[in-house]
Amino acid sequence: TVGPGVFHRELGEILYRGCGVSRSIDSLTTAIDEIRALRQRFWRELRVTGETGRLNPELEKAGRVADFLELAELMCLDALDRDESCGAHFRVDHQSPDGEAVRDDDHWCFASAWETRPDGTAVRHREPLRFTGVELATRNYQ
Repeated sequence: TVGPGVFHRELGEILYRGCGVSRSIDSLTTAIDEIRALRQRFWRELRVTGETGRLNPELEKAGRVADFLELAELMCLDALDRDESCGAHFRVDHQSPDGEAVRDDDHWCFASAWETRPDGTAVRHREPLRFTGVELATRNYQ
């Protein structure tokens, strides 16, 4: 049996490798698989120490890690779904020859709002982005 801190660290390592600054289809797909496996281990092997009838910080940590596991999977699904590079969504398969992010504003100028259905499926809803005070522009850091 394992405490919540161990799962939290493992999740961080998965996200750093698979959904960090640079992402790819392979790294995101691997991260999703690893997160799902970690979640299964979490519910099977989690050990929460402490006394009943008192404030239990270990139980609180375990609840947070359970939430983080769900959020981490959704972050990876969102990054995999967004077929462009933009902001924190830098995909190595969407970059210019000189390494700049290649956006696709014609198809991706929206914020994704995800709904998790009771059957566990995630459904993306689009919230269009409108720019009134600042023009939509591509930056180049070269």
